[in-house]
Amino acid sequence: MKILDRYIAKQFLINVMVLIVILFSFIVVIDMSLNFHRFARVADQLASADGQEPGAIRKGAVLVLLVADLWWPKLLQLFNFIIGMVLVAAMGFTCAQLVRHRELIAILASGDSLRRIARPILIVGLGITLLQAINQEFVLPRIAPLLQREHDDAGKRSLDATKVPVIADSAGRWFYAATFDAQTNTLHDLYIWETDENGLAIRRISAQHASWEAGGWVFDPPAIVESRRGLDQPTTTMTRLESDLDPTSIRMARYEGYATNLSTRQISVLMSNTRRLDPDSAETSGKLASLQRIRLGRFSIMASNLLVLVICLPFFLTRVPQSMVAQSLKCAPIAVGGLLGGVLGSALAIPGVPASLGVFIPVMLLIPIAIATTSSTRT
Repeated sequence: MKILDRYIAKQFLINVMVLIVILFSFIVVIDMSLNFHRFARVADQLASADGQEPGAIRKGAVLVLLVADLWWPKLLQLFNFIIGMVLVAAMGFTCAQLVRHRELIAILASGDSLRRIARPILIVGLGITLLQAINQEFVLPRIAPLLQREHDDAGKRSLDATKVPVIADSAGRWFYAATFDAQTNTLHDLYIWETDENGLAIRRISAQHASWEAGGWVFDPPAIVESRRGLDQPTTTMTRLESDLDPTSIRMARYEGYATNLSTRQISVLMSNTRRLDPDSAETSGKLASLQRIRLGRFSIMASNLLVLVICLPFFLTRVPQSMVAQSLKCAPIAVGGLLGGVLGSALAIPGVPASLGVFIPVMLLIPIAIATTSSTRT
């Protein structure tokens, strides 16, 4: 990479980092001011856990730590949502700096094309998009439980034990538990009903505790298996039950939006398990389409972010100094429309269009626009 490439890439990367820090700080401060009383209540509880009255300094330190503990995983998630807007804004600031210092004129005078300036910006944008993909596939799935915490849960390292709604696995068994501990993957006061082909219960399995181990639920103490009336079968016990209803599936059923934090591989496994339930039912088809949009939509958003960056570049690559404010006002509707279109197109179902194709419609619309704007740039 030449000196010019390194200079522009450095300026662009610095602007990206500055914008991210500013946006993150603004969001955290606003949230802290709106929910200060909730953070303060939890801080008081933790600071006085030893039975002594805490001082103001200790309360303040605990409160700051609580805010940091709650928001650091959310900021990693927020990074994936705002990075498209940040890339476009940072590109505008970078080009504005080049125009203000007459550096574009110097580049043209040296015989280089204005498209030469776009190369380091696009390379850095591609690298940041790759970082976004790594964050989505490897980081967020590991901290997914922390992303479901509310303000009152600040300081906790896991989700509270909650009731499990009635959920079915692919074998037609219905699960219900009084509590589910997401930290230890344990079910308490569990009831399982096995049904026949007509949906009638033929057996009930009840267990005090069940923990997930290697593709099945292990009961300790052993579960009690009871047959329904009319069947001459004695009551027995069971120590293990193989099932595809794993803790991830339970978290998805319990917490809205949990699937968006899973990796592509995990969503593919969930789709395989969902197909076994009832592949012909409308409910199963809807779940599969939703998971498909989540799985492929993230890649559509990444591609849309890069295409919008390409589309907006020609607005700022000018041969003569111009008002960057005017250029920004011209570019803003296109940038906002392209970014929102990528997000909405990957999330909303289009009637009559398969989910695997519908999520990429924004990309297909942006590609010819990107080609047209790039080829029309006067260099």
